[in-house]
Amino acid sequence: MVLTSEHCFVNQSILTGESIPVQKLPGLVETDQAMEHRSNVVYMGTNVQTGNANVLIVRTGRETEYGQIARELTLRPPETEFEQGIRHFGYLLTYIMFILTLLVFAINVWFERDVIDSLLFAVALAVGITPQLLSAIMSITLSQGSRKMAEEGVIVRKLTAIENFGSMDVLCTDKTGTLTEGQTRLDDAVDVDGASSEFVFRSAYLNASLQVGMKNELDDLICHVRTIDVSSVLRVGEIPFDFTRERLSVIVREKASVSLITKGAYHHVIDVCNRVRHQDEVRPLSPFERSALDVHFENWSTRGIRVLGVAEKETVEQDTYQVEDETDMVFIGFLLIFDHPKNDVAETIVELAWHGVGLRVIMGDNASIALHTAEAVGLPITGIMTGSELNRTSDEALWQKVEQTTLFAEVDPNQKERIILALKKNGHVVGYMGDGINDVPALHAADVGVSVENAVDVAKEAADFVLVRKSLRVLLRGIVLGRMTFLNTLKYIKVTTSANFGNMFSMAGASLFLPFLRLLPKQILMINFLSDFPALAISQDAVDTDDLRTPQRWDLKEVRRFMITFGLVSSLFDYTVFAVLLFLFRANEAVFQSGWFVFSILTELLILMIMRTRRVMYRSRPAPILLYASILVGVLAIGVPYLPIAPLLGLVPLPLPLLMTLLGLLGGYVLLNEAVKRWFYRKA
Repeated sequence: MVLTSEHCFVNQSILTGESIPVQKLPGLVETDQAMEHRSNVVYMGTNVQTGNANVLIVRTGRETEYGQIARELTLRPPETEFEQGIRHFGYLLTYIMFILTLLVFAINVWFERDVIDSLLFAVALAVGITPQLLSAIMSITLSQGSRKMAEEGVIVRKLTAIENFGSMDVLCTDKTGTLTEGQTRLDDAVDVDGASSEFVFRSAYLNASLQVGMKNELDDLICHVRTIDVSSVLRVGEIPFDFTRERLSVIVREKASVSLITKGAYHHVIDVCNRVRHQDEVRPLSPFERSALDVHFENWSTRGIRVLGVAEKETVEQDTYQVEDETDMVFIGFLLIFDHPKNDVAETIVELAWHGVGLRVIMGDNASIALHTAEAVGLPITGIMTGSELNRTSDEALWQKVEQTTLFAEVDPNQKERIILALKKNGHVVGYMGDGINDVPALHAADVGVSVENAVDVAKEAADFVLVRKSLRVLLRGIVLGRMTFLNTLKYIKVTTSANFGNMFSMAGASLFLPFLRLLPKQILMINFLSDFPALAISQDAVDTDDLRTPQRWDLKEVRRFMITFGLVSSLFDYTVFAVLLFLFRANEAVFQSGWFVFSILTELLILMIMRTRRVMYRSRPAPILLYASILVGVLAIGVPYLPIAPLLGLVPLPLPLLMTLLGLLGGYVLLNEAVKRWFYRKA
């Protein structure tokens, strides 16, 4: 807490993100004020730019604002959307396995079959319904996604977060470097009427290029616009910049004339002026003239433009110059400095919305600047909330307001985290893009934390992804690749669990009337191995454009409906095969098992081709490697009963009429699944 202050200016960008020093003064401030408006408090981790103050330390260590950010990093990150989905999916499979295992084992024991064989068969069924290669396929798919993202300028730090990238439906970001170029530049030098002026620019250039005091970014901005020949101008003196006056004066001699040129914060420059220059005419600075200049300043400031004032006067050459010499000056114009919106940002915001991602802008700027920036890039403004309003809003009320608010201004690090948590509470998968220490709590709380290559180390450590360049365009590409990765993983889960469920359900039902085991345990495991092999290439598969338009999220109910619906369709054809084998071909135990072994593998391969797209199968081309791998395994499945290893698996060669009949049934299998698929997705 500040007790006394003497021109004390503190840089607290480490917490607020704004680099302009803030003056600290003793006194009282309302408790609900945003961090940047608490002028009577200095924070741990910030640094004094100029002046001095006496302060009373009231919080230390973890109790400080800086300490609270550090404490966030020690907490375990909240469970993400994808992690929840995998966990609940595991519960579902465990439940089904437990029921099927007990049911099949009980049926076999009831019919007085060998207990050990019955137990092995039941356990093999339980193993058979699980997607054994899920962990391997997830790793391969995520690795492929990571490689593709790296090619697009998105470095993946946590593989599991790729799935969340695809699920993200709300993106929160600041403006600097994301919506805007991140580099301020001199937009124009204008006279007192707002018209571009070469005279004003030349005066500002002389001031910036000839000063030898503290170098600063503003002088560099002016000098980099273009070069002016100043060889005929001689610097004869200088009144250095300080944070109290917030202006800099340079005295120059050109030919026989000596001029004092001042530039700095508008109000600090206009306060030492008593005249104003209109084109070539110098007039007294009347209250009317001052009011008109103030209107210009306010209009530009509310648009997010930083405004400097420029003044000059003729003087005499002397040995030294003092601050007192900055009086009775002529105000000649303004310097307009602006961080321009990126050219492609408006288009990218539209594309984000087209892909189902809502944008929330969270920044430390004041509300008027934030509003103008948002309007300039075409962000739909449905509501605006400041840090002070956030402090007065309860968590329950914030859950409601955050849905109608797209712009948050004057917020501190803890408030950023509150916004993220409120969005997550409403069921959103939230991404946050930030690059400073003040962004760490929000990066830690978000489902998807995104930073940039030039961010502070602690921000990159807290992030899941690091962008090579800070751009919404790069981020959008990462979102699309994340959805592709998620969808390809989900293809395997849906297809494998439905096919396995159908086969296991068929075997469980067949236990009621067949006097022998439908498949040997080793045959069940071989079916799973061969049918899963092509799925290793699913990470290379293409994804339909329509599926990329919306955020992809875990829907366990849909996975369960999919598994049961298409599992029962598969089971229907299994019973058809049973009937063909038993009643049409009078198959014995070995022929029955061999026939169903071949048919089961072929149907699992076909269901992968059918269910990899919502379209009709032939209208969506699979990746070549996936197609060729499926054909190879299909040929191998047909040929295994005829190979020397067949006896090891308990298989026997199939009669040619039986084999052709089974292949003919596959056509009906494809047609029925296509019809059911169309009905299923239309209903969904």
